[in-house]
Amino acid sequence: MCQDCSPASGQTPSRRSFTRFLAAGAGLTVLTACTPEAPNAVPPSSAPASTSSPAAVTATPTPEITTAAPTTEAAAQAAPSPTPSAALPRQFSLTDPASPWLIVNKHRPLVPADYVPADLVRPSIAMTASGEASLLNSTTAAAAEAMFAAAAQDGVTMVLASGYRSYTTQVATYNGYVAARGQADADTASARPGYSEHQTGWAFDIADGNGACGFQPCFADQPSAVWAKANGHRFGFVVRYPWMFHPITGYYYEPWHLRFIGVEAATDMVNRGINTVEEYFGVEPAPAYP
Repeated sequence: MCQDCSPASGQTPSRRSFTRFLAAGAGLTVLTACTPEAPNAVPPSSAPASTSSPAAVTATPTPEITTAAPTTEAAAQAAPSPTPSAALPRQFSLTDPASPWLIVNKHRPLVPADYVPADLVRPSIAMTASGEASLLNSTTAAAAEAMFAAAAQDGVTMVLASGYRSYTTQVATYNGYVAARGQADADTASARPGYSEHQTGWAFDIADGNGACGFQPCFADQPSAVWAKANGHRFGFVVRYPWMFHPITGYYYEPWHLRFIGVEAATDMVNRGINTVEEYFGVEPAPAYP
C-alpha cells in the first residue's frame, strides 16, 4: 500500500498519476444479493379471557380486526440480505486487530490506534524491506512463505517490499505528506495513522524480482503481480485495492498490496466474483474519511 510508504529512490509515484490510468477503466461491478424467501406470516395472538363478572360489564361489540399477511415482495424488502461471508462454517471478528477478518479502512480505524501485533516475525522470503518493514504477524508470514515458494516453482520471483508499519512510523510518514502537499492531497496518498492495514501485520506490499514498476500502475503487468492475482487466494491472500473499486475501498488500484484473510474466505471471494472485502464481509464503502 504505497499511500503510507516512501517511494523508491528515483521514482515519484503519485495518486495523481492514476488520472490517465483510470480514464480507460470500466465502471464499478454491481453485485446483486439473493434475498431469502419471506417467512410465513404469524397470526395475531388471541386476547386473554376476561375475569370480570358478566353482570358487571356491558360488552360493546367491536368490529373484527384482521392483520393482513405482508406480501412476499414487501417482506423481502424488509428482510436483510445475508453477507457472503456468513456462508462460511467458521466466523471471525471484523473489529479485533488479531482477527484475519479485521476490516480497516477510512471509516474503520484500528482500536487501539497504536495497536502492535504480539507475534511479529521476519518471514524466510526474498525481500528488499528492512527493519520493522520486514516483519509480518506469524500467520501471514507462514502463508507468505508458502506463496513465495509456489511462485518460485512457477518461475516467478516475488519480493517483500514493505510489511509492518508501526503507528509511530505512520505518524512521521503522514505528517511528511501533509507538510509537502496539504492534508486533502495527503489523504489520497497516505493512510492516516491508525487507519493502515500495514499496522496489523495482515498485509504487505510485493515487488517483482527485476525491480520494475515498483509502486506504480505498470506493476500490474509484472510477473509477480499477475501470479499473485491469479493464485494468491490459494494461500489466503486477496488484492486488497482492486482496479476501479476506489469508491468502495478508498484507494486506487494497488496490485502490489496483498491482504491475508484466510484460504476459505479468499477462495470463496474468488469463486463468487466478489472484488472487495467490504462487499464480502458486508461493511459500508469507505471512499473518504468521515
